[in-house]
Amino acid sequence: MILTRRSAMALAGVAGLAACGGSKTSKFKSYSGPPVTQVVINKDNRRMFLLSGQKVVRSYDVGLGNQPVGHKMFEGDGKTPEGMYFIDRFNPRSSYHLSVGISYPDPEDVARALMYGRQPGGDIFIHGRGREGNALAPKRKDWTAGCIAVTDTEIEEVYAMLQTGVPVVIYP
Repeated sequence: MILTRRSAMALAGVAGLAACGGSKTSKFKSYSGPPVTQVVINKDNRRMFLLSGQKVVRSYDVGLGNQPVGHKMFEGDGKTPEGMYFIDRFNPRSSYHLSVGISYPDPEDVARALMYGRQPGGDIFIHGRGREGNALAPKRKDWTAGCIAVTDTEIEEVYAMLQTGVPVVIYP
């Protein structure tokens, strides 16, 4: 095959465009390690551990609610819940890059809040930073409304490693 000057230039242009457009990577990662059987969050140390059995598979520094001390009691209190919950949903279109839902509130949380004539709140997630978090996290470690925050790169790993039904234990 003989390339004309025009054909060679067109081919070079197409190759250049392909190189420019193909560099974006997906936020959806795959995971082939041991299954994560439990998530443990220690609020005091701002650490989250993903375990397979008794072995820590990964650990992360985390940001918490903007009022990090104490158990979440009411909607809008800025606290991160404490207790035993479960992974119950995944949000690929989160404003915080990606997010993994935690089953707060449980029936006890609802009853406690209603006893005070309040709502318990909800939508507690392990999530990335997204635009808001990237602006706030460098200034304040605990900046969420009650969620557990990691970096966007870290939530990509966490999102790939977890499954619905995995227990989440949140310690004070």
